Amino acid sequence: MNRENLSRLYDRLFQYFGIFCTIIGLMLLAIFIIQILVTGIPRLNLEFLSGLPSRIPERAGILTAWAGTLWIFFLTALIAVPLGITAAIWLEEYAPKGMWSNLLEINIANLAGVPSVIYGILGLGLFVQIMQLGHSLLAGSLTLALLIMPIIIVTTREALKAVPRSLREASYALGATQWQTIWNQVLPAAFSSIITGIILALARAVGETAPLILVGALTYVPFVPRSPMDEFTVLPLQIFNWVSRPQQGFIINAAAAIIVLLVIVLLLNSIAVYLRLRAQKNIRW
Repeated sequence: MNRENLSRLYDRLFQYFGIFCTIIGLMLLAIFIIQILVTGIPRLNLEFLSGLPSRIPERAGILTAWAGTLWIFFLTALIAVPLGITAAIWLEEYAPKGMWSNLLEINIANLAGVPSVIYGILGLGLFVQIMQLGHSLLAGSLTLALLIMPIIIVTTREALKAVPRSLREASYALGATQWQTIWNQVLPAAFSSIITGIILALARAVGETAPLILVGALTYVPFVPRSPMDEFTVLPLQIFNWVSRPQQGFIINAAAAIIVLLVIVLLLNSIAVYLRLRAQKNIRW
């Protein structure tokens, strides 16, 4: 067998191996989702969605959990998105290239891979103990903002890099300043990739549990939070609490709460895909 035939054989074998890996992954995911749906759907009703936590499984609801999740989502977005995008624009468009900027880029890339529990310890020390924010929504949101900000910076920078250099040069040739070029040409062209990265980062924040446990999110909150300084709980923490209990009723409740959390995450991902497709239609170059 000559080298050309051998390369074709390797190519065919790799395709079969890729199909096998994809099928295994989809089968495991399908088994997990089907098991959750079969267990949790009978428990999903208006009483479950609007009920307060209870020690009796049949009376327990997730009103405070999903309300806390929405609070965390919007506060985290409000803090992390402007800071992350601004930092990415400065690093990509304004920062002088050299040793210090390279060192900063490497550190930000490494921060994106740090385990979330480390951010929880940082949030506990900085926001809860030093800044005296207590076990509040604000402390939890600031902690999660630190967690996802490196991801937003990295994805935004990659989106800005993907914009052709010729677009910037054409704008400068027409007399536009650097800021006018960035605001009117570069950011609109990179918008679809930026918004996708932001939504995926926020979806990760919605599913995080470890940092919020360390910051002090509670497993039992008998009221809906009304301000950023209120104590809170979130759906992942409520699920973690229920699955650790021996009663079968709480296992069913956990499955139903997982379905609600999956719906929220899928909804966010769908919004990201819609915004990305809509933005791509407006790109002209």
